[in-house]
Amino acid sequence: MMNRNVIVSCIIVSLVSLVACVDEDEFRNTPEGNFEALWSIIDQRYCFLDYKQETLGVDWDEVHGRYRQRISGTMNSDQLFEVLTDMLSELQDGHVNLYSAGNVARYWGWYEDYDKNLDEELRSQYLGTDYRIASGLYYRILPDNIGYVVCESFSTALGDGNVSDMLYYLRTCNGLILDVRGNSGGQLTNAELLASHFTNERILVGYSTYKTGPGHSDFATPVAEYLSPSEGVRWQKPVVVLTNRQCFSACNIFVRDIHECPLVTLLGDQTGGGSGMPFSTELPNGWAVRFSASPSYDAEMNQIEFGIQPDISCSLDSLSALQGIDTIIEEARALLAQ
Repeated sequence: MMNRNVIVSCIIVSLVSLVACVDEDEFRNTPEGNFEALWSIIDQRYCFLDYKQETLGVDWDEVHGRYRQRISGTMNSDQLFEVLTDMLSELQDGHVNLYSAGNVARYWGWYEDYDKNLDEELRSQYLGTDYRIASGLYYRILPDNIGYVVCESFSTALGDGNVSDMLYYLRTCNGLILDVRGNSGGQLTNAELLASHFTNERILVGYSTYKTGPGHSDFATPVAEYLSPSEGVRWQKPVVVLTNRQCFSACNIFVRDIHECPLVTLLGDQTGGGSGMPFSTELPNGWAVRFSASPSYDAEMNQIEFGIQPDISCSLDSLSALQGIDTIIEEARALLAQ
């Protein structure tokens, strides 16, 4: 696996070098000053402005003029926070946040505007009560000898031993269902570790780059990212990965990586995206700002900021759910039975 620490170090050095371009000290701690500081931070450091203009029609200069009209020197902190939140929401990026002492600005439209395609209570019925747990991975063998694994988050530390023990237990199964629906991310190292158990060869999974200057198109040459096979147990049979719109951030990268592995099929809905590695800084008034600073791409250099399409689209049928049937899981079982 590529040394992502090198990329992260380059991002930090690059972004720190941009501080001179957007020095918060030059902006006063006034509504106008905080507005200009935030707009400038996004203008010079955010990594998707060209892409968001191309796909969403977001003209950041036009955004400046429109929202500047809403700024008044007499407005209070709550009013300023509302305006700044609305401005950031134009980017439609779940990795862009503003943190005050009493609130957090967030954009959740990447999943709220779509069908959930997940019923947690129904999923728990498939797991039953005798499932096994390995550091945040929940798994059992279904009656048709299909392994079923639920990974709700990549926030819990994973080790090769956890995953190897799980796959060894499931080794007699005819296939594997890996359900990452509702997984909104966590630690990228956990996502990469889990994916590494599904390839026997070092494979290209994507590219990443970082800002090198204040211009919207100032980026370093993209660096290839590779997934190396785990030294532990590696799965050698068909796998169906279940996805929905709540697969975000590190989970989005996991789906990108495992999709390049052999014998893997993506089933469900498009993932929620979130391909920009986030970075944080502050406004003159002390509010923290988080924004996407480093874009990731798939193996063909396609943007994955707005998600990854499944190989087979499948939705949760509400009538079937009332009968205790998860149509997405059942579709996966049917695929693995072929």
